[in-house]
Amino acid sequence: MDATRIDVQVQLSPGLAKPEFNIIGLADRAVKESAERIRNVLAALNLSMPPKRLTVNLSPADVEKSGSHFDLPILCGILCALGVLPEDALDKYIIIGEVGLNGAILKTNGVLPASVWANEHGMGIICPGPAGAEARWAGHTNILAPFHVLELINHFKGTQILPLPPVENTVAGATQKIDMAEVHGQAAAKRALEIAAAGGHAMLMVGPPGSGKTMLASRLPTILPEMTPAEILETSIVYSIAGQLNGQSLITTRPFRSVHHTSSAVSLAGGGADARPGEISLAHNGVLFLDELPEFNRATLEILRQPMEAGKIMIARARRTATYPARFQLIAAMNPCPCGHLGNAALSCSRAPRCAEAYQNKISGPLLDRIDLHVDVDPVNPWEMKFDDNATTETSAQIRARVVAARNRQLARQGVANAQLDGAELDAVAQLSDELTKFLNAAAEKMGMSARGYNRIRRIARTIADLRGAENIDMPDLAEALSYRPINRGKYGVK
Repeated sequence: MDATRIDVQVQLSPGLAKPEFNIIGLADRAVKESAERIRNVLAALNLSMPPKRLTVNLSPADVEKSGSHFDLPILCGILCALGVLPEDALDKYIIIGEVGLNGAILKTNGVLPASVWANEHGMGIICPGPAGAEARWAGHTNILAPFHVLELINHFKGTQILPLPPVENTVAGATQKIDMAEVHGQAAAKRALEIAAAGGHAMLMVGPPGSGKTMLASRLPTILPEMTPAEILETSIVYSIAGQLNGQSLITTRPFRSVHHTSSAVSLAGGGADARPGEISLAHNGVLFLDELPEFNRATLEILRQPMEAGKIMIARARRTATYPARFQLIAAMNPCPCGHLGNAALSCSRAPRCAEAYQNKISGPLLDRIDLHVDVDPVNPWEMKFDDNATTETSAQIRARVVAARNRQLARQGVANAQLDGAELDAVAQLSDELTKFLNAAAEKMGMSARGYNRIRRIARTIADLRGAENIDMPDLAEALSYRPINRGKYGVK
């Protein structure tokens, strides 16, 4: 997330009968291959390498370098050594970009964090033309975004002035095309989803196939508060590093990442040779949706436990360690059993309810304990399926207004959403009367609740009170919060 400055040092040494090109400084194969690309670019510019030893040092030498974005700074360094570009002018710029064999400057990942770094340190940035708008999203104005090396050379010679890249209009996500009003029935699940949105709580929905779990989850972004400028920039930087930032838009709507149950641990957490961000980081400031939760590999699911508490993940590999933000809102869905029809005598299999217990035990207790809201989603009755124009189903805009009001109360009071409260902060804003404390203690003992679960009940109760605009938590708030915690791991009558 934080850019690291690398100085590209180029030196021409005499004493050889033919040119020699060496790149040193812990450069990987992709960086070393830039030598061949640059030779062809020089030939395309009608420039020839002098019969000298050309050494390119990437400093600091003890930091491993990888990627094709070193092409343009190495080429610029060589052009300075040949006297084509003024070295004193380039000293004021951060340079990033890949070059093609014909001299075209191609887009690479990471332009946005590089532009943020340059802006913070009072430097300009030279980047590929297709990424010029991305560089400007950091608030930068000293930007050169050529599409070809000749444009950059002519700019410094004064024969062509590169214009400031235009600011592209940010594109809203597709979540506005769907609405909560399309979900008929499921009043209890909608209420739980509203609480989850207001406080940033994790949620698990359990119900038979076709009950609307995926439909509900996909509409959660439509009732979430809009992203702040800081959240937009931070999330867009993650997508820029991952190479998933569209050249025409920032990430202006909260991400909704729906992960398939066959996904690996690396795809979820991030990693690989270059320690790329995974799905939990791509869902930063948004929603991570895991459908068919028991079908995921158990070891893959256990990866979620630490990021759900810390809001970030450290990816440690043999040659690189990276830390990415992972403040996501987990929404999970599952069937109560393999066939999905537990409790329905007409449809359930002959192995019920024994199969349900084994199916639900695929999810570990510590992971379930980190999920705030547990909701049973029952099948929708036919008479609840109203499709006439007079239906009174609430729209996303109506629900969102209440969510935004509750979230604003939280931000004004403690600066973060209720789901992030802990320790002294939680004690200060979720105070319970003696009567409520006695009631919660008795319920926690009966339900076998952990200390983590105990505090989660207090957070949920605080969110419910915020939704009704109350200063203090009352008995109805606490009772409703307790209704979203299972007495045990059994569901639908399975103990």
